Parts: sequence; structure tokens; C-alpha cells
Amino acid sequence: MGFNRPSKIQETALPMMLAEPPQNLIAQSQSGTGKTAAFVLAMLSRVDLSQRHPQCLCLSPTYELALQTGQVIEQMGKCCPDIKLAYAVRGNRLEKGQRISEQIVIGTPGTVMDWCTKLRFIDTKKIKVFVLDEADVMIATQGHQDQSIRIQRMLPKNCQMLLFSATFEDSVWKFAEKVVPDPNIIKLKREEETLDTIKQYYVLCDNKEEKYQALCNIYGAITIAQAMIFCHTRKTAGWLAAELSKEGHQVALLSGEMMVEQRAAVIQRFRDGKEKVLVTTNVCARGRHFSKMLRLKQQVPPEHFGFKFSKGIDVEQVSVVINFDLPVDKDGNPDCETYLHRIGRTGRFGKRGLAINMVDSKYSMNILNRIQDHFNKKIEKLDTDDLDEIEKITN
Repeated sequence: MGFNRPSKIQETALPMMLAEPPQNLIAQSQSGTGKTAAFVLAMLSRVDLSQRHPQCLCLSPTYELALQTGQVIEQMGKCCPDIKLAYAVRGNRLEKGQRISEQIVIGTPGTVMDWCTKLRFIDTKKIKVFVLDEADVMIATQGHQDQSIRIQRMLPKNCQMLLFSATFEDSVWKFAEKVVPDPNIIKLKREEETLDTIKQYYVLCDNKEEKYQALCNIYGAITIAQAMIFCHTRKTAGWLAAELSKEGHQVALLSGEMMVEQRAAVIQRFRDGKEKVLVTTNVCARGRHFSKMLRLKQQVPPEHFGFKFSKGIDVEQVSVVINFDLPVDKDGNPDCETYLHRIGRTGRFGKRGLAINMVDSKYSMNILNRIQDHFNKKIEKLDTDDLDEIEKITN
């Protein structure tokens, strides 16, 4: 699956999740850090192949996320053909009174609740592992919180409970404590997870033309699967996209004034590899916010479960993120949160990533130094006129 080494969350959580006797866990972990692969591995490892009934139950807050997690289960479990997966999502209708034989069930709270109570497809007393993913999103959706708690209360006392959330505000903690008794707790700082796998560099330039030349030099020296380039204004983004197109690059442009459907179409083309470069303003930086808009774009019937969804801008082929302009807030101070979100578009799923920052003034250098101090992580200087030096950064 392309994992070279465990991510922080995998390294910390897997020994707990795979321990005997099973241990409960509450973990804070961002999307794109490999947590799905971690809890999927835990579920797969608990399945008794001789038993043809649901043994692992995973709740997702949305239809799309359930399908995406199901895809990871199918990919990781492909060498165990006897392990079967059922989707408890809208539109997947089964005969009333039918008992299902699949050992892993993934679905949304409402449908899972129906399968456990009204329709009795699942014998909850035989569930060994219960996973609740994206708990912060779950409690933001009306009804999901109560349904999740009701499902959890039907499960046996020795069922292993695993809960994941990107944030841990008070409301999430209260919910987690109701759902997971006697838990181990993992709280990883977002920057700790994100910056662990990303090499960061900066390039000194005098103006936007020099920035563009530096960009061309980088492209000429290293192999880039796909790249995301962040600009501060729509005007700069439009200019840069046009210049790159003239050079023959396949470029997609994304900015805030576009309609939701247009943005979703651009993202889908980028995800499908039809364009190799995505030039964007901050609309793409925060994947969690943008994912809400993406979810409006498509209702996929159950027979198309092979379709690949994303929680945000999770494009696995993105190997380089370039800050053509450094992120600043409305007062001109460094926006460290946005910086983290931006460079977090690479280094996904435990893979190595590369972030390059363009610096064109003393003011920009000051912003970069403050970002560096904030995260306590050195950002190295890169000379883009030295092709050998550029090549070294990918080794």
C-alpha cells in the first residue's frame, strides 16, 4: 500500500489496538495520517474466519466516508478472500429478517441502528470490535450522537471500543467518555503528525517572475507526480496558471469565486490525474471545510462502491506543495494554521512529502522565520539555480 514506515498514530496506536487482551482506545488524529489503515488492521486481525456473522462494526458520519473506509478494508483484506464486508448505508436494501454473513460491517449510524434493531440483520452480542471514526463530525450531525450511543450500549462488555477524532473539544470528550469505557488515550499534536513526514525548504527570490523561474527549475530537476501551488490572491493564481499552461503543463485552477459544483469538478479532474498541477488560493488549504462542499456533488448508488471518495483534498499522488505566497492573516501576521493545512496536502498516509516556500522580501522572510519558530522545525534554504542541490532534496 506504499507505507514505508508507520506514521505517528500507527506507531502509537497499533500496539494498543493489537494487544491481548484487547484494549479500548480514544485517539486524536488528523485525516491523512494513516489512522484508517491502523483501525482497519485491528478489525481484520480480530476476525475469526470460521464464523460467518458480523464481528467488527465501524461507524462513519457520512455515506461517502463509509465507502472510502470500506475501500481501505477491501484493499488491506484482499489477501484474505474469506473476510467479507457489508455496507450499512442508505440504498443498500436487504430482505427483512435476513441475517448477514459478512464479518465486517461499515455504515452510518441511522442505517446501522436499523440493521441492529428493526431489521435484526446484526446480532450485536457477537461484535468483537466497535470503531467510531471522525467523532467530532459525528456529533455535529443531528441524531448521530444519540444513535451511536444506543448502538454502543447494545454491544457486549468485552467488545473492543476504538474512537478517533480530529479535534478534542469538550463536547467531543464528553461523547467519547460515554462511548469508550476505561480507554487508553492518545493525543498527538497536529503539527507533530503532519511535519514528521514533510521536508520543508525555502527559496529566495526578488519578485513573482523569479518565483516562477524557480518553479520551472524545480520542475526541470525532479520527478513530480502531482503538485499543489498556493497563492494569496486570485489574480496571482490566474497569472501563474496561465504561465504554466504556456509551458505545456496540465494545470487546474481553483479559487473562491467558483461555484461549488465547478470546484468539485476541478478537484475530481485533479484526483483522476487529468491535470498534474493544481494552482489554488486558500479554498483548498483546509480539507475538512472543503470536504463539506465536496459531499454535495455526488450521490453514488450502492452498485458503484468502487468509486474513490475523499474526506478533503486527499490526493495520494501529491508529492510537492509549493507556497508561491506564504499564508498571512488579515492583519499581515503569519497564519500558521493555514500553513500546516497547506503543506499537509502532501506527506499523506505516512508517505514522504515535500514543501517549498517562495520568499521574495524581508517581510516574507520575517513571516517564514515566525512560522519556523512556531513549529520549532527548521526550514532549509534551497538554491534552485543548482540542479544537483534540487535533485538531492528528493533522496
